[in-house]
Amino acid sequence: MRKYILPSLKLTAVLIVILGLLYPLLIAAVGRLTPGQGKGETLMLNGKVVGYANIGQHFSADQYFWSRPSAAGYNAAGSSGSNKGPSNPDYLRDVQAHIDTFLVHNPGVKKEDIPAELVTYSGSGLDPDLSPAGAKIQVSRVAAVRHLDEEKLNDLVDRYTEAPLWGIFGPARVNVLKLNIALDKGEVK
Repeated sequence: MRKYILPSLKLTAVLIVILGLLYPLLIAAVGRLTPGQGKGETLMLNGKVVGYANIGQHFSADQYFWSRPSAAGYNAAGSSGSNKGPSNPDYLRDVQAHIDTFLVHNPGVKKEDIPAELVTYSGSGLDPDLSPAGAKIQVSRVAAVRHLDEEKLNDLVDRYTEAPLWGIFGPARVNVLKLNIALDKGEVK
């Protein structure tokens, strides 16, 4: 028995040091190399923090690009998906309500043209990004309310479209909060 206990205790001690101390320190060091030094990238407008780049925000005014719906109410403390499958009647009602709301505010859009991300919940409930198509389908509404040229607004969306990581990992995406801040700053040229 002693033959097995001593090696087990040594292995436990080594793993505690590696996984409980060295690995967290390595991850913290890597985090320091990211925007925000591991604390999140804060976004500012007129000297005030208006949000974080990696946490979705709720926008419902027609003058802004809308984010993806959140089952968590955009609450970072309660991040979650809806856990409702595509055959769940409550989920289907929610999706239909999102579609109806989107169509009321975007009268020139057909139901079949709405990207799924604009009417379905994300897995975390905090997705800050849309696909370029999800942003561009809203250009007519935002341009009309803000009295902007649609072509120039499309150019702004293109400028704020981030390519996949290293050109291969993930899809192209548009951070909705960054795009809306650019609108408020008057970056449409």
